[in-house]
Amino acid sequence: MTGICVLKNTIQEYAWGSYTAIPELLGRDSPADTPQAELWMGAHPKASSMAKCNGAWRSLLELIEENPQDILGEKVAEKFKNRLPYLFKVLAAEKPLSIQAHPSRDQAREGFEREKKLGIPLDAFNRNYKDDNHKPECICALSPFWALNGFRKISAMISLLERICPPGLKGELDLLHRKPDSIGLKHFFQAMMTMEHRFQKQVVDDAIKNVKQVRGENKAYQWMIELNKEYPSDIGIFSPVILNLIRLEPGQAMFLPAGTLHAYLGGVGIELMANSDNVLRGGLTPKHVDVKELLNILNFGECEINILNMERINPCEHRYESHAEEFALSVITVKTDMNYYSPDKRCVEILLCTDGNAVINDLANNNSVLIKKGMSILISAIVKKYSIKGDAVLYKASVPI
Repeated sequence: MTGICVLKNTIQEYAWGSYTAIPELLGRDSPADTPQAELWMGAHPKASSMAKCNGAWRSLLELIEENPQDILGEKVAEKFKNRLPYLFKVLAAEKPLSIQAHPSRDQAREGFEREKKLGIPLDAFNRNYKDDNHKPECICALSPFWALNGFRKISAMISLLERICPPGLKGELDLLHRKPDSIGLKHFFQAMMTMEHRFQKQVVDDAIKNVKQVRGENKAYQWMIELNKEYPSDIGIFSPVILNLIRLEPGQAMFLPAGTLHAYLGGVGIELMANSDNVLRGGLTPKHVDVKELLNILNFGECEINILNMERINPCEHRYESHAEEFALSVITVKTDMNYYSPDKRCVEILLCTDGNAVINDLANNNSVLIKKGMSILISAIVKKYSIKGDAVLYKASVPI
């Protein structure tokens, strides 16, 4: 097979997506007729990329099944059982996403088998586990990007809640006061999330009245108001005061391990994750919510956020610290007087061009491919060394080796 293949990727249309960000990246008519939320690059069974191989379009999933060592590399193929271990995305959030978390590998395997035995179809509305893999992920901002990531320090959480706490939540907050640790936090969160719907509505409505009086004191209060506009009376509107509220600037990134409660509130970013589509949701969504299962997988420890900045590894490439065995994210910038040359040891990579254009050249076979803004390329492990020449910015997904 050809070592360098152009990819054709699936766009996922979700209600929270942007009408402009992905079409403009791909050079298509903008705004789109429907919200375009995610561009998937990879070999997930739900939506595998198509790769142009020897002049014909083939499913990347099928190509890897036929040529695992050539495409993935011997070590990656052996370690990940002949599967591409990552899923690469462009995420464009015009509206907030659900509050959610992803299972560990063991939790995913157990949940997938359980739902399989129950006969729940993979595409069923109430299916939690779409595959048997975990889903650590990294998000890198292309635009200013607002997100929630992990539980705040409990002392800060209590302080924010005290200013806006409605009568219907006072008992739960008193519980957290008495036991300000992970056990108390779990009891508080569980009591809040499993409250009867009619009580939830009253609690949210009363809290929003209080929030409007102090909205200028903290950005978290403003986000509570914004979330209530999108999802009126949803208990998830408390998320900004119980989770860490973060604004990533373009070029900044953060890592989300399994069991971390989070939500993306708005912005455009590059997302790289283990090859999975397992999501447990708790609110702020019209999709399936399973609070009981979410509670089973959550980590209730206080979370300190480490913003990932780029580390220079050569004149053209900057890398984000990888916290996962399945993926590594880096940014390649080439100029007319500064070319990129791949390392001697490498494996399967997907490159996405976000600006400019360049030529990628397989140095052993003199096979070259033009890449421009919006295009993505698979470079198989069979390519021993390649160069990139031109004037462009490319995001690279690879596997740590």
